[in-house]
Order: sequence, then structure tokens, then C-alpha cells
Amino acid sequence: MKTLKFLIEKEFKQMFRNPLIPRLIVLFPIMVLLVFPWAVSFEIKNIRVDVVDHSKSVYSKRLTDKIAASQYFILHDTPPDYNAAMLNMENDETDMILEIPASFDVDLVKRRESGVGVAVNSVNGTQGLLGSNYVMQIVNDFSSELRGELTQTLPPQSRVSLMRLKKMNIVPQYKYNPALDYKKFMIPGFMVLLLTILCGILPALNIVIEKENGTINQINVTPISKMNFILAKLIPYWAVGLVVMIISITLSFLIYGLWPGGGVVAVLISAIVFILSVSGLGIIISNYSETMQQASFLVMFFILILVLLGGMFTPVSSMPAWAQAIAAINPFNYLTTAFRMLYLNGSSLADVSGNLLALGAIAVVLNGWAVFSYKKRG
Repeated sequence: MKTLKFLIEKEFKQMFRNPLIPRLIVLFPIMVLLVFPWAVSFEIKNIRVDVVDHSKSVYSKRLTDKIAASQYFILHDTPPDYNAAMLNMENDETDMILEIPASFDVDLVKRRESGVGVAVNSVNGTQGLLGSNYVMQIVNDFSSELRGELTQTLPPQSRVSLMRLKKMNIVPQYKYNPALDYKKFMIPGFMVLLLTILCGILPALNIVIEKENGTINQINVTPISKMNFILAKLIPYWAVGLVVMIISITLSFLIYGLWPGGGVVAVLISAIVFILSVSGLGIIISNYSETMQQASFLVMFFILILVLLGGMFTPVSSMPAWAQAIAAINPFNYLTTAFRMLYLNGSSLADVSGNLLALGAIAVVLNGWAVFSYKKRG
């Protein structure tokens, strides 16, 4: 134990010898949580739309104004015909075209119905799908408004018969995130990303630096056991991970008002289990790397797999079978799910116990691999 204590003390001294590292430990989570939730978002806004109004009537003008007033759209132009609007889309000046027919007002007044045409630039599939849904919602709201206004203009007998027609209304209830705030969905994922970088990548680079500097040879000729050497490399980063988590929890509450419904203790316990697993992966990378260049390429490769196949941006259930198989052994996936349950669903530690057991099993495998793959060469 004395040997382990001295090794840990050495690692902390080496870590804080560079004054930039303590600053990064504090500033990195601040930067990530201040900037990334606003920049990395799947919310679609500021969609540029051209309105081709063949009707030039009161109702078509109201519909155009309603679209222009929406937070999702920017009225780019009102070209005279569809071909001019398509030219704007081809030049990437607009994202969507709404075409209002010449008989728009007449159809609304006489037939109580009318149609509009929508053309969407679907190069960006997400923007195209959501944009068309937004337009449909606005047009449906406009239609409901007009239906109420036109009903009042009918004779009493016709008004009664029209009111007898039952209309089915769907009233959605948004659970756990009523405001549909995408930032609250992403913040738990960014916390996991912070732990992955600080507790997974840095340990990997630490040992490789010692290999390049030649100081690893001094360790190899000592009677220090492989277990103590690996623990001494990991424990400082485990401590750093807990500090980063406390900073992240505090910032998320102060900036976004996001507090874990399942309790802070449950979040920290989940983070500890994850840190054990991802730090083991970092040591494995360092054991198989001889230079910083090799370690950097391996880190980039695994980070992409961990994040993109970890359910941070897209649900694992939407991925193909082979990607779901990778996600089943991906620690990033389990902690992201656990954090979102603890933060957004208000789940308890018992509710995420399945994820923690999976993380624990991954931690045992990876850390065992890390110890056995480290070769002492005197």
C-alpha cells in the first residue's frame, strides 16, 4: 500500500506540474456546457421559405403573414411564379416553397376547403421533414381559425348542422420534457462526453508519454507490481472525473435549471462505475501504443465509435442490428441512458441498476485486460 501511495502522489505531482492542466479541468466542462448545448442541436429554425401567392387575396396574405411570424421560418421572398422560386432553391437561397393557388379565397368561402402546394429542399433530410411538418401545422391552425370565422357567417340552421359534425382533436402531452427543450436532452450526453475525454483519453496518453520520454524503463526495473502501476495511473483521473462531474452538475443547474430528479448521489455513483470502465479502455490503448501518434489515432477511432454508436444523438433502437450489437458493449450508451433517466425521467438508482451492472461488467473486463496487457520490460 505504501508503494501505491507514493506512486499516486507522483502522478498527482506530475499532473499538476503543468499549470495548464488544473485550469483545463475547470474550464473544459464550463466551455462544453456553455457552448455545445446551444450549438449542437437538432432543433430546426430559421428555415428560409418562398411564398408563391397566385391568389393575392386577404386570406392568402394572412397565411403568408402567419408563416413569416413563426419562429421556425424566415420569409425569404414572394416570387411571381413557381419557376422563379425553384431557381432560388437551386441556388441554395431558400429551403422551402409554399404555393397558394389562385382560387384560394373562393374555395375557402364556397367549398370550406382549399389546398396549398409545398416543395421542400430535402438535401438535409431532417430539415426537410421537420420543415414540412411545421408548415402543415401552421396551415392546419390557419384552417381551424378560418373555420371558426366562416361558421359565424352561416345562417343559424346551417351553423347548427355544421357544428354537429364532430371533429377529432389530438391533444398531446409531453412528459419529462414539456417544453421540448433539446438542450436538456443533450446536456446529460455532454456530461458523459466530458468523462470519456478526461478519464479515457488522458490516461491513454499518460503512459505513452512515459514511453516516449524513456521514464517507463525506470518503472519496469523496479519491483512494482503491474496492478499497483495501473492503479496509480488511474486513480488521479478517477478523482478528476468526480471533480468534473460536480462542476457539471452545478453548472447545469445554474445555467439551465436542470437538476437530477433521481438525486445527485445516484448521478455520482453512475459516473464512478463508468469512469472505472472507460479508464480501463484508455490504459489498453496505451499498452498497445508505442508513440503518441499511434495512441492519438487509436483514441480518435474509439471516441468516434463510443459517441456515434452510444445513443447521444440518435436512439440505439433506430440503428441497424450490427450497430445495436456494438452499442450493447459500449459503456457510453449505458451511462447516457442512465443520466437521461436520472435527470429527465426522475428515475431512482434502482431504476438504472441494469445499466450500472452492465457498466460494472464492462469495467471488470476492460481493467483486467489493461493489467494483463501491460508488459514490464526491463
